[in-house]
Amino acid sequence: MADQLTHLTPEGNPAMVDVGAKSVSKRTAKARSIVVLGNAILQHLEGGDIQTRKGPVFQTARIAGTMAAKRTDDLIPLCHSLGLDGCSFAIEAVGADVIIECTVSTEGKTGVEMEALVGASVAALTIYDMCKALSHDIVIRETRLLEKTGGKRDFRHES
Repeated sequence: MADQLTHLTPEGNPAMVDVGAKSVSKRTAKARSIVVLGNAILQHLEGGDIQTRKGPVFQTARIAGTMAAKRTDDLIPLCHSLGLDGCSFAIEAVGADVIIECTVSTEGKTGVEMEALVGASVAALTIYDMCKALSHDIVIRETRLLEKTGGKRDFRHES
């Protein structure tokens, strides 16, 4: 299996992938995280956002998620440093779920899947942090890559 994993040397040691010979191309990725909130929190939903003493929850989650996506290489040891061209969020309450979608893009030699996943994850954690004073009955679930373009092959999650 070590020969199939890109972040292992032939000896089985972890290593950053050398992308020097790869071509620069437009690369995008979209990831989703879902936060399940209880009624005690959702009653604070007004105007499309949850208002707490800490401020507007979804707006703060967008900022935190963007900051995290930009710093992914500081958090995931073998990720390359990437200058992101774009990072955007769609955050929507649907029933008891808050659905977070993070879309990231760059022109580069390596993909932005981890940046999108980190952005969605940190946005979800920020929602948890800002709402925990209202209730600890919060579940973060289903963080997944939805799609990616650029590089060797495109990917789209079929749901």
